[in-house]
Amino acid sequence: MRMAGEPPSLGEEPTANGCDQGKDFHLAPGTDGEIPMGSERMEMRKRQMSVAQETPSSTQAQHGIGNRASNACCFCWCCCCSCSWYVFRCLNSNLQGLTVRNQDEERTRRTSHELRAESIPNCEESPTPTLEEVNAWAQSFDKLMITPAGRNAFREFLRTEFSEENMLFWMACEELKQESNKSVIEEKARLIYEDYISILSPKEVSLDSRVREVINRNMLEPSQHTFDDAQLQIYTLMHRDSYPRFMNSAIYKDLLQSLSEKSIKA
Repeated sequence: MRMAGEPPSLGEEPTANGCDQGKDFHLAPGTDGEIPMGSERMEMRKRQMSVAQETPSSTQAQHGIGNRASNACCFCWCCCCSCSWYVFRCLNSNLQGLTVRNQDEERTRRTSHELRAESIPNCEESPTPTLEEVNAWAQSFDKLMITPAGRNAFREFLRTEFSEENMLFWMACEELKQESNKSVIEEKARLIYEDYISILSPKEVSLDSRVREVINRNMLEPSQHTFDDAQLQIYTLMHRDSYPRFMNSAIYKDLLQSLSEKSIKA
């Protein structure tokens, strides 16, 4: 029994008229399936707590990754520095070796160039030929080749026929015969072979296979007479092929005419 106006006790059923109907402290879910406000607050608080617990661990994980990354960068930097220093030293040593080799090659090339320039004169020094000498050139090829003035005039003619290498080869062989120093003989023989015998040379002279075989054997031990057979063959070629045309050329006729006029005036 309770007095009129008193609130119903806990767990007491409400009256039929509903005036004294009480409310239960434990709220049940609504009819639409919604969660009451109190439950939502509890869920939100749980979520906040779980996020707060996860944040330090994720921060620590990121910090650890950052340390590893920085350590990795340091390691890579050290390795890169070591590799760069090693590569630099290798390149430096290679450049030094290349410089020394280039200097040696340049010295050898300069020596070879000087010897080649000495063995191939641009023009022999000779006095102006007389009328008697020029007339003698028409008598025989030997008389033409025995005088420097005759060789210069004949060489000028060969240049117009693009066969000057024949005279240059013959003159180089004559100079080789005058050498006595073994090292100079070997060097000049090598230059003569490269300039006039090698098939790769633009100044290669025309020789038969027999003479080439003789030269290849002689080049094993070069001497003053290494190219004697080749020199004789080129001499014969100039005599039979170029000499007759030289006697009928304007170079010879103009020289002969100018000397004849000077002789008449004198």
